Amino acid sequence: MSALSIERLEGGRLAELRLTAGKGNVLDREAIGELSRAFAELGEDAELRAILLTAEGSNFSFGASVPEHVPGEVESMLPAFHQLFRDIAKSALPVIAVVQGRCLGGGLELALAAHRIEVTADAKLGVPEVTLGVFPPVAAAVLPLRVPQPVVDRLVTLGEIVSAEEALRVGLVDGLSDTLEQARAQALSWAHRYLELSAVAVRFATRAARAGWDEALHTRLDSLEHLYLDQLMKTHDAKEGIAAFLERRVPNWKNA
Repeated sequence: MSALSIERLEGGRLAELRLTAGKGNVLDREAIGELSRAFAELGEDAELRAILLTAEGSNFSFGASVPEHVPGEVESMLPAFHQLFRDIAKSALPVIAVVQGRCLGGGLELALAAHRIEVTADAKLGVPEVTLGVFPPVAAAVLPLRVPQPVVDRLVTLGEIVSAEEALRVGLVDGLSDTLEQARAQALSWAHRYLELSAVAVRFATRAARAGWDEALHTRLDSLEHLYLDQLMKTHDAKEGIAAFLERRVPNWKNA
């Protein structure tokens, strides 16, 4: 089963990437690989102006696969996940995301790669990794480019999950609609603004507008990846938090 579908719209000037990874659209290695390849391929299309990022089902994404965060797996999974964001940036295409239901962890990080985020009224957004004894490197790197530092602190250090209304209030998302149909219509309306522009100009303008983002994805994210893999994953609590989640029990923190 493919984790992603691709549909060309508006005579090929717009592409819709739709997560189809089953219940919760969990971002496992397969989904990450498919997304990376899709953005690399679409980035080569000289006629394409923008990408619509959507998800099948009642939830955008529960996030990255927790079983792939265990020692022996995370060492290769995390760099591959981070490379996805560099592939998105390299495509130099504006991305408009439509988010419904739960958008958590790596799912929110994926949505954060979009240039505009439209959400439904039932959306719940957050990066609760700290409750599993770890932290979200991509969110820590790029959230300060979207929201004030106190909001970054709430989301990253407390793992707070916010409502759609609160997400709009603090600037985490850009538009709020009552239904998924309305959110999609708003996203398409926004995407259509790119269609009559020069595809070349859009690419260069996107690169220029995201200069700070590119810096965050390299210098800052590289540092956070090392912090995660070389230091955090050597602690008892990081391993315990992941294990407790998978075993569906309360973690036994040792603060070490």
